[in-house]
Amino acid sequence: MNMLAYIALLLLTGIISLIDILHWAPKRRKAEIKEKPGFIDLSRFVFVLLLLYGIYELFFSKLNISYYFPIALTAATILTGLIYGLDKIFWAKKRDKAAKKPALIEFSHSFFPVFLIVFIIRSFIVQPYRVPTGSLEPTVLPNDFLLVTQYSYGLRLPITNTRFIKISDPKRGEIAVFHFPPDPSVDYVKRIVGLPGDHIVYRHKTLYVNGVKAQQTYVGPAIDYEPEGDIEVKLYEEDLMGVKHPILVNPNTTENHAYDLIVPPGMYFAMGDNRDGSYDSRYWGFVPEENLVGRAQYILLSYDNQAKKLRWSRSGQALK
Repeated sequence: MNMLAYIALLLLTGIISLIDILHWAPKRRKAEIKEKPGFIDLSRFVFVLLLLYGIYELFFSKLNISYYFPIALTAATILTGLIYGLDKIFWAKKRDKAAKKPALIEFSHSFFPVFLIVFIIRSFIVQPYRVPTGSLEPTVLPNDFLLVTQYSYGLRLPITNTRFIKISDPKRGEIAVFHFPPDPSVDYVKRIVGLPGDHIVYRHKTLYVNGVKAQQTYVGPAIDYEPEGDIEVKLYEEDLMGVKHPILVNPNTTENHAYDLIVPPGMYFAMGDNRDGSYDSRYWGFVPEENLVGRAQYILLSYDNQAKKLRWSRSGQALK
């Protein structure tokens, strides 16, 4: 189902059901009218079906929850806030003080403050992000849960991601979460290696920024943990213009293409630390400023999917 059509139909049937509960139904009871108009029953039935469908798609299908959760949270905050406000201004004055609040009003009074607080924190301060792949190994592992600061690159409107207050821009070497340019419904996490105007060259598995080589110091053998099997690789420490961080290089693969480009204004060049196991700007292009979500700062939790246990030693680690 088209998302806009789904939301429009959900809102329409929800509003009809709400008006009936708060306005039409009390009038029918006073007039002792037992029969409801057919469209009201139909609206409630369709609303429940759409709500159940939405819950299924959000939690049990392959939809990206990090993309659709803000939409659901914004809608819940607006809807409960509207009911809460209308009750405070109009309906509560007409209601007998001893009368019990309608269930929907009681729900809105209880949960609107909760939705509002979560909305503010999730939209403007911090959010969690689960890493699905090993493209940033060894710095970040699959099933690491990262703490992402929303405000790092400015305050942005929910859903549209439009920045309305600029705080700072990404710095070279930072790990950023952003909406994947070819498909903004998916969030990616990579290291920012190229800023607007930078001259980026990646040749023979070596990175050059503005003519300066990012020196690589060999550390030792390592393992790239992939779903199809572990791969023996080499661990290096890369010095990216003063930002030192580990990278993985697979000596058994060849780099058939040399990348030589200038980062356009308002764009960023992002790469994974797992240089031969990362789908990044080398393949799909630049990250527009408007796609930035926030900076990944800490590892909250880490889960080893193969061993089926938490990696407690990684919890609380700062990312660099």
